[in-house]
Amino acid sequence: MKENDRDRQDSQRWQAVSTNDTAADGLFLYGVRTTGVYCRPSCRSRTPRRENVRYFEDAASAQAAGFRACKRCRPDRMHGVRAIDARVVKACRYIAAQPAPPRLQLIAAAVCLTPFHFQRLFKRELGVTPAEYANAERRRRLHAHLAAGETVTDAALAAGYGSAEHLHAQSQPALGMTPSAYRAGAPDQVIRFALGECVLGSVLVAGSERGICAISLGDTPEQLLADLEARFGKARLVGDDSVFAAYVAQVVGFVAEPGGQLDRLPLDIRGTVFQQRVWQALQHLPIGTTISYAEIAARLGSPRAVRAVAGACAANTLALAIPCHRVVRRDGGLSGYRWGIERKRRLLDAESRAVAAPDAKGD
Repeated sequence: MKENDRDRQDSQRWQAVSTNDTAADGLFLYGVRTTGVYCRPSCRSRTPRRENVRYFEDAASAQAAGFRACKRCRPDRMHGVRAIDARVVKACRYIAAQPAPPRLQLIAAAVCLTPFHFQRLFKRELGVTPAEYANAERRRRLHAHLAAGETVTDAALAAGYGSAEHLHAQSQPALGMTPSAYRAGAPDQVIRFALGECVLGSVLVAGSERGICAISLGDTPEQLLADLEARFGKARLVGDDSVFAAYVAQVVGFVAEPGGQLDRLPLDIRGTVFQQRVWQALQHLPIGTTISYAEIAARLGSPRAVRAVAGACAANTLALAIPCHRVVRRDGGLSGYRWGIERKRRLLDAESRAVAAPDAKGD
């Protein structure tokens, strides 16, 4: 992981720890060097100093580093989060071991279920179908082989595409660009952007030839530009673009006077199948309303995929256009937000006032 990506991830994790974000439970654990104890992000124990915090992917990693489990939140136990069905875990391992996406009948047979019952179980547990999961696994392998410097043909065959021609036919949904461009670090990709200011701080809107791929909020223009550079690596960044300056004006106007969904902006949405399903659901949320992670999971027909929904919200790079700020805890409390919990609070307050204003005028 690049240093900038790690810093951004650590910042998001610290925000979850400092706000006791229950939606982050299951995504990581944190240890406190001064006490030697590790906890869940939602733990209500005294908030530690940030410089004393260390993050872990799971309990085993924390224990291997010499930390002991908190007796208050019990991060070494599965209470509050049900384990994924063992048959689904076995199926995922089976899919990952195959050279190409296997047929549904073969996966179901590997876990001793009928295709019908296996399909229902798999989607209920993970929020995607076995075919969607298998295709995502193939894309993951493709990314790894291309990043390792392999030729497009070799990477396509190793990932299970059958041929380079098959990969090229699916390159846009798989990579967002041609395989050759991805392998080279997208040096020919042009990302245009513009910066502005609003009541929430600095705003950046950027996009590719396919549409807007970033709407970011931050404290300074320099911070937002550095994040954009880190995200797109070797791409050529073109600033002060007049088209994107107009998009910035739309975003600033929405922040000042919420109205509509910014649904006319041309978006270049990049994410997994499940992430895109979550983001699409969020785009249908009316202004002035909120929804919990669990409610979104239920709407998608995957009530146990709450952690995956939280992960999709955290991965959203299109602030406001995909309104993840309207997602709250089950009890209505505010949870983490990529661009800061205070911005989330102010956005929700502004939207509530905007919805209430017509009623007030009618009194």
